[in-house]
Amino acid sequence: MATIYGQAIGDALGVGTEFMSKEEVQRAYPDGLTRYDQIKGYHSSKIAKGDWSDDTDMMLCIAKAIIEDGGQVNEKTIARKFLDWADSPRAHDIGNLTSRIVYSNGFLDHPSTIARETWEEGGRVNAPNGGLMRTAVIGLLKDNVKANAETACRVTHYDPRCVGSCVITSEIINSLVWHNKALTKDDIISIARKYDKRIVDYVKLATHLDIADLQLGVLGGSGYTLKCLSVVLWCYFHVEYFDRGLMAVVNEGGDADTNAAPACAVMGAKFGLDGIPEYYIQNLLNKDKFDRIAEALWQVVNQ
Repeated sequence: MATIYGQAIGDALGVGTEFMSKEEVQRAYPDGLTRYDQIKGYHSSKIAKGDWSDDTDMMLCIAKAIIEDGGQVNEKTIARKFLDWADSPRAHDIGNLTSRIVYSNGFLDHPSTIARETWEEGGRVNAPNGGLMRTAVIGLLKDNVKANAETACRVTHYDPRCVGSCVITSEIINSLVWHNKALTKDDIISIARKYDKRIVDYVKLATHLDIADLQLGVLGGSGYTLKCLSVVLWCYFHVEYFDRGLMAVVNEGGDADTNAAPACAVMGAKFGLDGIPEYYIQNLLNKDKFDRIAEALWQVVNQ
């Protein structure tokens, strides 16, 4: 289950630089952020060291919905899990769009309809990264990855850029985990064009060797789904070791936990559990809880 471990690790370390510019990251961590026990700043008073944020909480909501439905992806079950989580003490950093949608009348009965109406009322321009941050788990399902990723994303995020981002990431993971095959840049562009041509530019941007070209530490627009996707793809295209990719992403700042969560999920799929340094797994704060959900999910997926 290296994929979802990767997600939790990227999230748990990324909280240490979230909402920081790259310059602020360098001042706070002169030698770089590499360990959970170094974390300071915005989240340090709200999230204990080694714990993850809403990104992984919502991924686990999807995982629990899949377990409950015997391996199926049902938008109503996911919606119920999201609302239960939103009402819990852990939902201290819930996204604005997600909060607005999950508390809308009719959400539990018609989640994607509420998401679509909210998107349309907003002028069809809102495409934040709250869908992408949580849907890597869909890539672990053997079949119907495209349709399932679309469903999981549209529970709250209806914009085609959001949906395309989720499908691309889930398809990459699925291809690595179940087919031992890496999707090419052209494969990814082909998927992107089915959703929104604007995705293609960010696929191409991710081919740049220098992660600084992604401008992650420029805080304006840091929560854009395609910026997050570019991080996922940059790690997928260029990174040769899990921890090097993790360090590269979190030390750029910006929306660091949400960038690192799906990027590290993809790297988990790419490198496997043996490729993740043991420190990052063993020092997750809620590892026992995480392990129970991961094991139950794996049993459902392989039934």
